[in-house]
Amino acid sequence: MITAKAPGKLYIAGEYAVVETGFPAIIVALNQFVTVTIEESHEYGSIVSKQYQENSLYWQRQGDEMVFDNRDNPFHYILSAIRLTEQYARQAGKTLRVYHLRVNSDLDSADGKKYGLGSSAAVTVATVKALCAFYELSLSNDQLYKLAAIAHLDVQGNGSLGDIAASVFGGWVAYRSFDKQWLADIRPTVSLTELLEMPWPSLSIELLTPPAELSLLIGWTGSPASTSHLVDKIAIAKTERQADYQNFLAASKACLEAMVEGFRRNDLAQIQAELRHNRAILQDLAHFSHVAIETPILQKMGALAEAIGGAAKTSGAGGGDCGIVIIDRAIETEALFEQWRANQIERLNLAVHLVD
Repeated sequence: MITAKAPGKLYIAGEYAVVETGFPAIIVALNQFVTVTIEESHEYGSIVSKQYQENSLYWQRQGDEMVFDNRDNPFHYILSAIRLTEQYARQAGKTLRVYHLRVNSDLDSADGKKYGLGSSAAVTVATVKALCAFYELSLSNDQLYKLAAIAHLDVQGNGSLGDIAASVFGGWVAYRSFDKQWLADIRPTVSLTELLEMPWPSLSIELLTPPAELSLLIGWTGSPASTSHLVDKIAIAKTERQADYQNFLAASKACLEAMVEGFRRNDLAQIQAELRHNRAILQDLAHFSHVAIETPILQKMGALAEAIGGAAKTSGAGGGDCGIVIIDRAIETEALFEQWRANQIERLNLAVHLVD
């Protein structure tokens, strides 16, 4: 039996801008995982997941047709990962086999609460890793990232693929997205094997070391959000408010470059200052795009943390899910967690996961 796992993630800063080619974000991998096991079968194959057996489907009406949105359905990411990895295996001369694939996730709670920790990326990475082990394919982390990124992009169609980078590399990651138009143009012209070996324009993945005194706090607001749908809404604002959007991109880039420099210089105060700056930049984006990135409960969570010296903001697309706080670990935080609980904010007691 083959077993592989991939961690969940949270965005620290750079959300929305990171979907554009070459724009930076910082992402962290967490010690909650999707685990995939594969066992060879000689009769029929299966894909089984305890968590996903009752997954919801979203759909819209186009004329008389029901049109389904597959981007929030984890099975589509699993199937895409299987298709791409087996394509790579065939090009490597492997004979395809039949197997039982089982998925287990602790990215959501036992009672089904969705924390927004990037389950679609983690299940994609874990599936690719397990199949590579099953077919005895030796991929570098760079190649694993690229294969999982293609599989994920084929389903989601938008996004930065930064969550894939966090799931592959672990730890604190400074990430810049590759040119997705380049990928679309070149895919029909080269083999998948060649594509994974090529440099991808603008792609950058840098592992960061946080200051020793940095502590990351995570609070969950109880209202899950759909990243795909929020990114869709920002895409409309990008078209309708082009000057505002370009100003947002420039501000986000400058902020994130300064924050990355804070990590390189081991400067907690600079990291905190730029986190607050990034929050203000995202508030401006929310204002001109009419997308509710900061919900009232996320605003409350941030205000409580700022009152004791923490730097706080939403994590990811916003609209619910998680908020984060970067704070000096010497500051006492138990009273803060009590205030969070009193405001229906659940502390997620998670740690940063470093890949071996």
